[in-house]
Amino acid sequence: MRHLSAVLPVILFGTLLNLPLNAQEMPQPARPPQQAPQQAAQPEGTLMLREGTEVKLKFAEAISSKTAALDDPVTLILDEDLKVGDVVVAKSGSKALAIVTNVKKAGMMGKGGELNIRLESLRSGDAKIHVRGVKSREGEDKLGATVALTVLFGPIGLIKHGKNIEIKEGTPLTAYVADDIALPSVR
Repeated sequence: MRHLSAVLPVILFGTLLNLPLNAQEMPQPARPPQQAPQQAAQPEGTLMLREGTEVKLKFAEAISSKTAALDDPVTLILDEDLKVGDVVVAKSGSKALAIVTNVKKAGMMGKGGELNIRLESLRSGDAKIHVRGVKSREGEDKLGATVALTVLFGPIGLIKHGKNIEIKEGTPLTAYVADDIALPSVR
């Protein structure tokens, strides 16, 4: 044990002599050269429709909480040409699809109906443009944004029947592009 206590200070002193005295002498880990962020390759002859772009839609048919069923498709149509700058990438009249995600018929005691849809996509030629019902991506819900078309009527009377949700054909709805997408111009 006595022999070890004599050797230990020598080992420690030798180790201390090999340490650098300041940070400039410290060996730095090799860093890869920084590269500029790469943008997704955009096919030639296409235009980039940006996420968050406003899309003016309208209902192609009437829909009601009285007759709709869960998972029913809902057809909407593009109300105005969709443009990137001055170039049209989707023509007015293009079809959009939504799905019924919640439906409740009106009930007794003034309970109103409920009708919720989830926007899916807009078709432009062979391209499918994903759309959502809110401009920002707060929460990043993977199921997609739900557009709630809900009217609730409080209890007006014990035997008063609530109202169903009625959305007439041509009712406007604003949606937003969900993801950047490269699209050709439409002639």
